[in-house]
Amino acid sequence: MHQLAPLARFGDLVATDLQDVTSDPEALDSAGFWAVSADFEGRLVCARFARVTRQPVPAPVPGAWQGPGADDWTSSLDRAAYTEGVRRIRAHIAAGEVYQANLCRVLSAPVAPDADVDALTALLARGNPAPYAGTVRVPSHGVEIATASPELFLRREGRTVESGPIKGTGRTEADLLEKDYAENVMIVDLVRNDLGRVCATGSVTVPDLCVVEKHPGLVHLVSAVRGELAEGQGWRGLLGAAFPPGSVTGAPKSSALRIIEALETAPRGPYCGGIGWVDADRATASLAVGIRTFWIDRTDAGAVLRFGTGAGITWGSDPEGEWAETELKASRLLAVASGSHQETGRTS
Repeated sequence: MHQLAPLARFGDLVATDLQDVTSDPEALDSAGFWAVSADFEGRLVCARFARVTRQPVPAPVPGAWQGPGADDWTSSLDRAAYTEGVRRIRAHIAAGEVYQANLCRVLSAPVAPDADVDALTALLARGNPAPYAGTVRVPSHGVEIATASPELFLRREGRTVESGPIKGTGRTEADLLEKDYAENVMIVDLVRNDLGRVCATGSVTVPDLCVVEKHPGLVHLVSAVRGELAEGQGWRGLLGAAFPPGSVTGAPKSSALRIIEALETAPRGPYCGGIGWVDADRATASLAVGIRTFWIDRTDAGAVLRFGTGAGITWGSDPEGEWAETELKASRLLAVASGSHQETGRTS
């Protein structure tokens, strides 16, 4: 099969003409425009493109994306396994090992060998518009991502860095619980601590706390944490301090990561990682948390489309309620990918 040309698309920014690829984060402080994909497990792909233009996301071309059937998806954790995982996290909380942990599952379905994530991005732009939507397509390095992420991981303008953690999800604002607000504040403290490791003393602030943001089919609680990088700190230190994102791990982060590894049965890959761009010439960047994100894994056996969904578990979590939250987050996007988003029934 002919391999698709490398491409990165972020909103109306389109990057083409791939120059080089590296896993060294210090390259992001050098020169050029970089597309970045950081897997949750730590694999970093930085792709430098020579040509960057502005053009709107094209309208979907009929037949350009042949998605899986709505019933073709399988989940790495079924309902019973997921709700049991919630109960086990609550036991860890009761034992004082962790305050909150994110429990995720990965959904998978076969797709055609010529499936193009950029054609899926065009569909998502119409069916589930998002502030950090985009494509990163570097097939030679196993990166084929279409994201409709609503969540800012790291924005950078010169020495100023900002993160926008999301915690708390409902169909409407009335669905948001006291638990959601408490969870958001807990993760804000974690992100403040992460950025504080690489920012100048006293520079880390929280300009927004628990703001309700509306997105297609649901609402989120969003906060903002901002700081000024300390002298001598760059992308290596910033990613080292902030990764993986606190909103999709838990608090304390080290304990949450250990629990996640024990309970989850599939790697998250780009899901819950970092996806976006860095303009090293202008010292600007925008990396999203890799949620609401599809990616293609290719093997000799064929191509598989994957999508992750999860929920933050606290002592106040109800196992069935958390399962329902993962369904809510997934249903609209799976329907878009399967070509049936006008009839968004429950999807697993």
